[in-house]
Amino acid sequence: MNLTKLSISFEEYTGIEELSNPDKILCEQAEKALASSYSPYSKFRVGTAVRLASGEIVLGSNQENLAYPSGLCAERVALFSIGANYPDAVIESMAITAKTDNFEILNPVTSCGGCLQVMVEFERKQQKPIEVIFYCLNGAVLKVPGVTSLLPFAFVEERLER
Repeated sequence: MNLTKLSISFEEYTGIEELSNPDKILCEQAEKALASSYSPYSKFRVGTAVRLASGEIVLGSNQENLAYPSGLCAERVALFSIGANYPDAVIESMAITAKTDNFEILNPVTSCGGCLQVMVEFERKQQKPIEVIFYCLNGAVLKVPGVTSLLPFAFVEERLER
């Protein structure tokens, strides 16, 4: 038997004011995306802003549905929009934040496994890491240099690409 350990590196900040100006703007755009969240059931709004290599920023927000599995997370809304409208675009980074009126969010909200799998697919497609910034409104920020470190056992099957 072999014991293998995985570890990831990420940066921690006390707030977005510590980030570079482009990253701060990306976080502010993710916050702006919260306004288009359709979350009448959970009341948990999530906003995502994705910066393309061209400098363009694409927004996404969570979209719920009374039939719960039919909704979609903010990350996938933004990424699928990019796939449909900018199929050859290279994604540099994305920022994700959340808000609810039901309680105070004290730590950055991270992506679900389904979103991480989709994010990994975009990294593989462009053969370049996507930097991810998770941030808490008026609070802590986590910055990860690439998605694969968050989902080291992402589903990958090269034979399907043939």
